[in-house]
Amino acid sequence: MLSKLKKYNIFIGFFVLFSIITITLFYSVLKPKKVLPIYNPSDINPELVDSTVQYVAKNHTISNFKFTNQNGKTITQKEYEGKIYVADFFFTTCPTICPKMTNNMIWLQNQIKNNPKVLLLSHSVTPEIDSVPVLKKYALEKGVIDSKWNLITGDKKDIYYIARKSYLAVKTGKPDEIYDMVHTENFVLVDTKRRVRGFYDGTNLDGPTEPGVKNVKQLLEDILFLSSEEK
Repeated sequence: MLSKLKKYNIFIGFFVLFSIITITLFYSVLKPKKVLPIYNPSDINPELVDSTVQYVAKNHTISNFKFTNQNGKTITQKEYEGKIYVADFFFTTCPTICPKMTNNMIWLQNQIKNNPKVLLLSHSVTPEIDSVPVLKKYALEKGVIDSKWNLITGDKKDIYYIARKSYLAVKTGKPDEIYDMVHTENFVLVDTKRRVRGFYDGTNLDGPTEPGVKNVKQLLEDILFLSSEEK
């Protein structure tokens, strides 16, 4: 009798183990694999895209650039070659959305500071005001880590074009003022191949969002996903 019960228990144990393995395998097969889209100008609100590239539907990448950072150093695409990075547009005297964006970028900096694959890049939309000394003062006040985060200034025309032709993240300003820019709250995620992989509400750390909009904590999740995907 005991031997029969023992055999019965072994059978039950084997059946339970088999069921767990089978369910796990089915779940892993059926669970949708995470995929980050690759954005092209034709996918974006035309307000944010220069008219000369609105038709582009594939193979869009960030153009070469050359700006100056908070330390007076020339920053080009070479500093970001092979890196995942987050770009945004701001100005140091902005009283509205910039403080929230900066605070959330600081939070993000602290999350990725030990990840050598990830950098940050903030472009001033008022380069005539945001000189190198002004950016340096701002960087020191905000706790910017120079090795992780460049605040850059330069020729306004160049910033305007990279904002609207590459990052697809800035609206045009006054019609009578050429190269005038109205920056958005967007944080732009760029992969190691210089492709745009996402847009995020830089004013929203972890709160609820509208459909199709992601917050900054979701941006961090996507950064970590890209980091693991590109190992």
